[in-house]
Amino acid sequence: QVQLVESGGGLVQAGGSLRLSCAASGRTSSTYYMGWFRQAPGKEREFVAAIMWSGSPTYYADSVKGRFTISRDNAKDMGYLQMNSLTPEDTALYYCAAARYPTIAVRVTASYDFWGQGTQVTVSS
Repeated sequence: QVQLVESGGGLVQAGGSLRLSCAASGRTSSTYYMGWFRQAPGKEREFVAAIMWSGSPTYYADSVKGRFTISRDNAKDMGYLQMNSLTPEDTALYYCAAARYPTIAVRVTASYDFWGQGTQVTVSS
């Protein structure tokens, strides 16, 4: 089992930045990918970014490419999502997730076995 705890969400004005953190514990040595997903009210959960547990490669949704950066600190077993140039469309509950098995479908929620409880990001206009 792997436990994931997100933090760092909050309220920010459009154009601002936030850094989300994901603390992993448990059998993290058996995981292959860490992903970030988000879900806005009334919408499906969507892929944001993913990173191989070792630190590379990385993958991004087109909507966040160039604005968001995913990273990992393996020494601390932490994952991060740096979010810049935020817009109201980025408002959502952001989830950290971990995949136990290698996959090419890193953008698919079904590829992930463990999920955090989410952290709310609200961007005001």
